[in-house]
Amino acid sequence: MRNLPLVLAFALLVTACSSPEENKERLPAVILDTDIGPDYDDVGAMAVLHALADSGQVVPLAVIASNSHELVVPAINILNTYFGRPDLPTGAPKGEGVPYAKASQGWPELIAEKYPHTIKSSADAPDAVETYRKILSAQPDTSVTIVTVGFLTNMAALLESPADSYSKLSGKELVTQKVKRLVSMAGRFPKGREYNVFVDSVASEKVFTQWPTEVIFSGFEIGMKVVTGQRVIHNAALNSPVKDVYAKAMSFSKGDSLGRMSWDQTAVLIAVKGAEPYFGLQRGHYVPEGGNNAWRDDPEGPHAYMTFKRPVEEITETIENLMMHQKK
Repeated sequence: MRNLPLVLAFALLVTACSSPEENKERLPAVILDTDIGPDYDDVGAMAVLHALADSGQVVPLAVIASNSHELVVPAINILNTYFGRPDLPTGAPKGEGVPYAKASQGWPELIAEKYPHTIKSSADAPDAVETYRKILSAQPDTSVTIVTVGFLTNMAALLESPADSYSKLSGKELVTQKVKRLVSMAGRFPKGREYNVFVDSVASEKVFTQWPTEVIFSGFEIGMKVVTGQRVIHNAALNSPVKDVYAKAMSFSKGDSLGRMSWDQTAVLIAVKGAEPYFGLQRGHYVPEGGNNAWRDDPEGPHAYMTFKRPVEEITETIENLMMHQKK
């Protein structure tokens, strides 16, 4: 092709002329919804999100709690602050009957005493649904990926939310317009029981039967094989709340002496980077069975669950490297 040098030069010129704002708009935009507390892989998931953001691979829009325990939002605020995003929006579920789950290992108290934060209690955070509606209404259409690594309480409440000052759309209409996909660390495939689904099974069934966009599941069977933490706690150069949490929590349980399963990190990884090259997707329909789930294969189905495509050891190394990220 005679004009190849000219074509290449033009392509380079177009790339160089792209503004930082335009490049930013092309990145995936993610809201992370977490119960951060009953388990501590949520802490690893937040580290993965911030590491990928610092390397220019994602725009985090918010980190929102699905757990009303008083130290959940402070833990979120501590990690956001450590990674240089203290003003990242947050929220917590409000009202009667919302999940309230404590971390038995005592790590939230540990980091609350050691690291700076401005939100002292989850009660001080805005309502989770209000935060969702405010953020979603301001985003381009079909641009947002929501990642849930905890209870589905907020997602059900969002679907049921009415029009408000942020948007004239109902919750389901707002999700349909603004959300690209939902990625959930939920379920066990092809059949079984999983904690996040079981705790608020009513919300889970509502979400997974009524959610209007694609849903990708990182099932229990995925994260249970990706064990991380040993390299994190033995990294002498690392000083972070992530290291402190894993060192404290891993020492608390003999079952975690070699590391903790990485359920939540796998969900964040696929939400930001997509399935390839690490995972495959089995498409079909999630079938709720009370607090359990089953599955029906369908190549045209709206749901998909993750399968391994690369060796577990390779995925583990990738995730653990991201967990050791430090804000410079």
